Amino acid sequence: MVDTRIILSGIWVALMLTYLLGDVLRIFSGDFKAGEIGGMQATQAIWFGAALLLLIPIVMVVLSLTLKYPAIRWVSIVAAIILFGFNLIGLPTYPSAYDKFLIIVGLGFNVLIVWYAWKWV
Repeated sequence: MVDTRIILSGIWVALMLTYLLGDVLRIFSGDFKAGEIGGMQATQAIWFGAALLLLIPIVMVVLSLTLKYPAIRWVSIVAAIILFGFNLIGLPTYPSAYDKFLIIVGLGFNVLIVWYAWKWV
């Protein structure tokens, strides 16, 4: 059986790539306007917050492989729940079907992370 650390790390990578795919599609579809988020001019503080938020899956890949059990179990659960809530709240704000679809896929990855971390003993 594959180590739970590897499974969690792989799901975090999949979540990160799903977020990046949405960003790439948004740029190529023309749904993106430089310097704006949600039709509003973004400040440096907003960009910094976005960077922190999107850094979570990247950091979780590393922590999944290095942080000792049971700490990684709880960190994974908390991080996945935070991202799940953030994406669930943001879901109605995305106008495109591809964005909504990718957010739902991301929600599924968050559920998988919580599931694997929760049943890890």
